[in-house]
Amino acid sequence: MDCGLSAMHDMSLSELAAGLRAGKFSSVELTRVFLQRIEDQGARLNSFITVVGDTALQQAELADRRIRAGDAEPLTGIPIAHKDIFCTRGVRTSCGSRMLDNFVAPYDATVVARLDQAGAVMLGKTNMDEFAMGSSNETSFYGPVRNPWATDCVPGGSSGGSAAAVSARLCAAATGTDTGGSIRQPAALCGITGLKPTYGRVSRYGMIAFASSLDQGGPLTRSAEDAAVMLQAMAGFDPRDSTSAQQPVPDYRAALEQDIRGLRIGLPKEHFDAGLDPAVAASVQAAVDEYRRLGAELKEISLPNTRLSVPTYYVVAPAECSSNLARFDGVRYGHRCDHPEDLEDLYKRSRGEGFGSEVKRRILIGTYALSAGYYDAYYLKAQQLRQLISDDFSRAFEQVDVVMGPTSPTTAFGLGEKAGDPVTMYLSDIYTIAVNLAGLPAISIPVPPAAGKPVGLQIIGNYFQEGRLLGIAHRLQQVSDWHRLAPAAV
Repeated sequence: MDCGLSAMHDMSLSELAAGLRAGKFSSVELTRVFLQRIEDQGARLNSFITVVGDTALQQAELADRRIRAGDAEPLTGIPIAHKDIFCTRGVRTSCGSRMLDNFVAPYDATVVARLDQAGAVMLGKTNMDEFAMGSSNETSFYGPVRNPWATDCVPGGSSGGSAAAVSARLCAAATGTDTGGSIRQPAALCGITGLKPTYGRVSRYGMIAFASSLDQGGPLTRSAEDAAVMLQAMAGFDPRDSTSAQQPVPDYRAALEQDIRGLRIGLPKEHFDAGLDPAVAASVQAAVDEYRRLGAELKEISLPNTRLSVPTYYVVAPAECSSNLARFDGVRYGHRCDHPEDLEDLYKRSRGEGFGSEVKRRILIGTYALSAGYYDAYYLKAQQLRQLISDDFSRAFEQVDVVMGPTSPTTAFGLGEKAGDPVTMYLSDIYTIAVNLAGLPAISIPVPPAAGKPVGLQIIGNYFQEGRLLGIAHRLQQVSDWHRLAPAAV
């Protein structure tokens, strides 16, 4: 077919769907294009842990049959990737850890199952920070992921593999998870769109837990329009997930077309303080000014407890991680040490060998925070502060419709630059963490690059207002081309 195969990797999800339905190309042809791109560029970026080429082509053949039968959904036949935190039946699910290097999931996560039902083609599983613990994708057992815009820089974490793969056009879209910014921060650093839905909007069943009260799955895509297509398939109540919200799923694509004249935008002064890189601030301001020209109203607001979000998070999240990761004991599945002397030796050596240094650090911190004599001083206090942070947002949404600011205080930093300083690394998420603590939805979208590196604008909404966020993001992307910029190698 004369179908412009060379350009297919640069099409939006809607364009790909239209091309498939019109017979301009097949899903098998499309899948082969992306598999070839992964083969050509995958090693350079280290964005994939596992590639399932044969399975992907089989799924593509089934998708082509659905399309010919007139049974296609918006994602039918479109190649995507899953963060390697989502269980995939018959395929290794490692969570970026030696602990699960040999684990082959016996079932699909709900997110995986829903995208499979929609007819999406799974190309493989993307690299990630070990057990989603990291802001740079440097803690993976499989080595660091490199940023497609600057391969000596990090892509952000923990969903760095997914972000890099979408940015480099190695897949049409990808899934990620966000515990403290792990969708939004890598989206910002890689120049793509990343949506963290309201807690409970997307099922966590089959998504390996880090911090159960904070984790939420979401899409990484090139545009808000693509994110709407992905979220439509991913969202919805799941009876197998006790934290899943029984809320109706709106038509997210219909929500894209909304008038933002009169939209009240809150700009938190705490997000524009001395810790923000001036070049990032200028890029964010350019986007905010564009919203003003589109008819939005700007208002300075205060989120006074934002400064408490990082210390609060790094008590709550490690406490939950220490509990969740207790299941990895070398007995039932995962890594087991060789020739243990007794049960105690089995536990100690299996966990010592299977977990990396950052995971061990957080397990120890969390165990300490939950221990007798320290629970009230640390964990209980952190939960009280968490409520104060949530209350800040509640008061803000009485005055404004959405909150805007930078996603990350800097552009992508160098590989190894912050690896030896955990506290400095943790501050990379200073603008994103509070959203998880409050359980709110937020999206990061590309704005003007700074010194050749991507910058992200974060838009935060009230509970279950993903449609509004997608519409606001889409409106900016209709009058700008920042989301269409691609790394030079692409």
